Amino acid sequence: MPVDLRHEPFRGSVVVQRGLLTADQLRARVWRRLFPDVYVYAAVPVTHQLRCRAAAGVLLPGAVVTGRSAAVLWGIDPVNDADDVELTVRPGSHPVRVPGLRVRRAAVDAREVCRRRGVRVTTPEATAVALARALPLEDAVIAIDQLTSSGLASLQRVQALAGAASGAGCRRAREACALADGLAESPQETRVRLVLGRSGLPAPVAQLPVHHDGRFVARVDFGWPEQRVALEYDGLWHAEPGQFARDRERLNRLQAAGWRVVFVTAGDLRRPDLVIARIADALAR
Repeated sequence: MPVDLRHEPFRGSVVVQRGLLTADQLRARVWRRLFPDVYVYAAVPVTHQLRCRAAAGVLLPGAVVTGRSAAVLWGIDPVNDADDVELTVRPGSHPVRVPGLRVRRAAVDAREVCRRRGVRVTTPEATAVALARALPLEDAVIAIDQLTSSGLASLQRVQALAGAASGAGCRRAREACALADGLAESPQETRVRLVLGRSGLPAPVAQLPVHHDGRFVARVDFGWPEQRVALEYDGLWHAEPGQFARDRERLNRLQAAGWRVVFVTAGDLRRPDLVIARIADALAR
């Protein structure tokens, strides 16, 4: 078996023409067909990212991966592996109707295109604005926070692009970008922040470093320094080995510094009214 075909998608007709495989060998179960004339070694996991590389790198070289599919290439996952790959090709290109692809013909600003994973893709900032146009508001804010807090995208640049955008979804994009802060370290932290923003409570400081007697105590997800109240999202990662003991030590340090800590879980977010009441009580004390 040709070793160089074990990892990346390839065009079947090309490898047959070059004598690397015969047509009969290509029909064997060891190869998986991804798109017409595009194959991959069957042992390779078929992810959305792989399908993006197969579509934009092999089937339609020169196409730009856009929208939700671009987000996958940048490390966030607003789609399932089997969802259609979103591509954009030049205006005037022949229509492309291939199962598993969603191809549109439109001009893409060359300044908003780069290369990643071997294919052309919209920049993180352009991807963020596209998601802000297309996703429900909360999901859009989460996506923008993920792209900006990771350092991939500049929130200022994202907001500038959204401000200059026109056409369908531009108003929603500007609203989502205005709600993003680029600080949340998880989607759930963004959800908590949005709940707080709708609550009427005083705005907290996100990712607040707490000091006491000139020494660093901890960094909290959200904090009200005047009232010495902290809010922490308690996710599954807190159940990792050794994490419980570290969390207890951290909580003890915060309490010794005079801080009251309110914890929020995923289950709590289904009853935001109770979360707000709990925080309001802590602030009142």
